[in-house]
Amino acid sequence: METTLTSKGQVTIPKHIRDSMDMQPGCKVFFAVNDAGEVVLRKSGPIKEKRPDRFDRALGAAEIKWAGTTDEYMELIRGYSDDPA
Repeated sequence: METTLTSKGQVTIPKHIRDSMDMQPGCKVFFAVNDAGEVVLRKSGPIKEKRPDRFDRALGAAEIKWAGTTDEYMELIRGYSDDPA
């Protein structure tokens, strides 16, 4: 992806890169140039694990013990059967 350097020497870090690196406004960044002459961008400070959201925390939390079929379970929770037979 290409971007333009402003007269003040600023560039915009593309959104998909900011999102993938979990960069927020005010986040400190570290720039380095490797032996190949490429610029390396890193977030400054300790690497922080992404906090699980409420859906990640709920995943696998339900303890449903059911020995019947899906149709039998649906009939149980709905109180009726869709099957006309």
